[in-house]
Amino acid sequence: MWALKMIRRNAGRHKLRTLLTILGMAVAIIAFILISTLIDAFYKSAEVLPPDRLVTRHAVSFIFELPMSYYEKIKRVDGVEDVCYGNWFGGTYKDDPKNFFASVAIGPDNYFDIYAEYIIPEDQKKEFYTHRNSCMAGVQLANRFGWKIGDVIRLTGQIYPGEWEFVLRAIYKGDKTGVDENTFYFHSEYLDEELKKRAPMMAGSIGWYIIKINDPERAPEISEAIDELFANSAAETLTETEKAFTLNFMATMDAIINGMRIISFMIIGVILMVLANTMAMSARERTTEYAVLKTLGFKSYHITGLIFGESMLIGGIGGALGVILTFPILSVLGRYLKMFFNQIEIGSLTLMLSIIFTVIVALIAALFPVIQTLRVSIVNGLRKVG
Repeated sequence: MWALKMIRRNAGRHKLRTLLTILGMAVAIIAFILISTLIDAFYKSAEVLPPDRLVTRHAVSFIFELPMSYYEKIKRVDGVEDVCYGNWFGGTYKDDPKNFFASVAIGPDNYFDIYAEYIIPEDQKKEFYTHRNSCMAGVQLANRFGWKIGDVIRLTGQIYPGEWEFVLRAIYKGDKTGVDENTFYFHSEYLDEELKKRAPMMAGSIGWYIIKINDPERAPEISEAIDELFANSAAETLTETEKAFTLNFMATMDAIINGMRIISFMIIGVILMVLANTMAMSARERTTEYAVLKTLGFKSYHITGLIFGESMLIGGIGGALGVILTFPILSVLGRYLKMFFNQIEIGSLTLMLSIIFTVIVALIAALFPVIQTLRVSIVNGLRKVG
């Protein structure tokens, strides 16, 4: 009990310095949790994808297109239940890069049968398929821009030239948390018809095929069979699960993701140095006091416990404060990031790592002051002033 009282009094001896160290620790933990949570949210969209969907794309890169003639050939492969296709449009709303979102031309009319996780009111779905220039948006995307059914939406093509006009006929939502609700869909036939007028050389191709299979365990076998159909052709293919396709697409952002991870660990390193400096200053100021304790019969492990205890107290309060403050901060931040992430929530692993890092930082920060204090003899400790 006496040790806990002494640890608490030692930590509160320089209140401003202790407070700033605690706040620094809290900020570091907040930054670490936020960065880790955003990285997790970035990859969560791939986790909800079903295992019975494959994607066939160009073998070189998904930026290259495939012939429309592949459609019928893929449908005839054993194990394939259904096939649809998509084209990345890449338009911007109101010709403003800040208004960019995923926009995809899709076909044929079975697309949303394959993507059964999208909930679409039947009357809206019927309207979408009835009109060639109709479009469909995820509920989060529609909320972002305040779109309503019947609104005219104009996009400026970044890949396909010109201005493109659509009428919003349907708004979909996901059947569970994590399903994408930020994508803009329209008819591939409309895109192709317009391209024949505007840029004939770009017409008649698609970006990728989405394939529903009857047995997820046969995914490697069916993928190989599809790719063999187009081996040694002008447009060879690579078929993989939709999850693998999505992760490969996300891999283009690896440099940014890795940079964010490095920054989060650098922040932890900085607060380690700050806490270590605080503990070193405290130990140096109390050299004489520790020498007196040794004179009175206190052992080395008593001194060690006091220093480690003070470091753990300061680090623990800072870490706990950081974890507690992260929840309201993330709640506010999540409102502005829903347009980019389908699900933002702190994972149990992230919380566990933040606790582990807090303990490790506190222990390492106290290690050097402990070594220095134990190396000072009683005589030299009593002789030291200031």
